[in-house]
Amino acid sequence: MGESFLSAVVGRFGMWGQAGVPNVGWGNFEAFTSHTALLNPYVSGNLISIVAWMATVLEVLFAVGLIVGFKTRIVAFSSGVLLLLFGLSMSVNLGLKAPLDYSVFTASSGAFLLATCTSLTWSIDRWIVAEKERES
Repeated sequence: MGESFLSAVVGRFGMWGQAGVPNVGWGNFEAFTSHTALLNPYVSGNLISIVAWMATVLEVLFAVGLIVGFKTRIVAFSSGVLLLLFGLSMSVNLGLKAPLDYSVFTASSGAFLLATCTSLTWSIDRWIVAEKERES
């Protein structure tokens, strides 16, 4: 899931190729901002770039947290909320087929499932718990 967030982010900055190239989602941040405006028609034009940047920053933070396993349950739950909001916005503004085609609700459900895990072997969280157990 973390890698998927990072893939989406790097695509916004042309790292998967330029806009218009086959299999490239965004190609540049302007295209992503335009899509953000499409999904958030209730946000005024002046604020849409802030929303686009907020989504990007959150996705980077969530990606790093998920990949290294830091505060995993909180990050996973927050990722699930972000994906659920994204999916609902897609449903309202583009129709239900769009989030289903991109498995947004599946990813959201996976994030919520991860948030219920109590033991994550390969994570910073597990290392922190082990350190606390050694100290006591």
